[in-house]
Amino acid sequence: MVVRAYLRASTDDQDAERARADLDAFAAERGLHIVSTYVEHESGAKLARPELFRLLKDARAGDILLIEQVDRLSRLTSADWQKLRAAIDARQIRVVALDLPTSWSQLEQRPDDFTSRMFAAINQMMLDVLAAVARKDYEDRRRRQAQGQTRAKAEGRYKGRPENVKRNTAIAGMLARGTSWSQIQHATGCSRATIAKIAKRLKVPV
Repeated sequence: MVVRAYLRASTDDQDAERARADLDAFAAERGLHIVSTYVEHESGAKLARPELFRLLKDARAGDILLIEQVDRLSRLTSADWQKLRAAIDARQIRVVALDLPTSWSQLEQRPDDFTSRMFAAINQMMLDVLAAVARKDYEDRRRRQAQGQTRAKAEGRYKGRPENVKRNTAIAGMLARGTSWSQIQHATGCSRATIAKIAKRLKVPV
């Protein structure tokens, strides 16, 4: 059984690696080996995530896509979630999430086709429910943040997110030396959006 782990954090300031130990422990307890881990620093509300789609491209029918929580895979709109689901289903990949115990059944051998199909249907329904909950949580948090920023601006207290000067200086240096964006992402763990912002600041062609 081939297991591929997917780790995601929304911003460069968050730690996508935080859940690695939990995924490793979960796999080890069940005698499974994680053959590859894909680390992403992108919002779960975006469908365009290079590492996730590299995982889907690498995977074969029957592989396990292992995640810590369903919201690591999706905070997508309903339409984009259906597109991602279709891509996963087309590859015949099985999603297993630590926060979705019904998905763990996919790691077990079932005695008959009916039982396997029943558990698959239950798991897919629960995935859809948790994906919808994750999207609502994302929208609620965005709304509260916008309200808080509006209030802070009105009171003259809003300063925005502090810049990671040390990291951004290193990125600027790599851009100046002609280092590829992919190499910069690998070296710093930053998003392409961050590189694009610094490239624009330096007037480096995007």
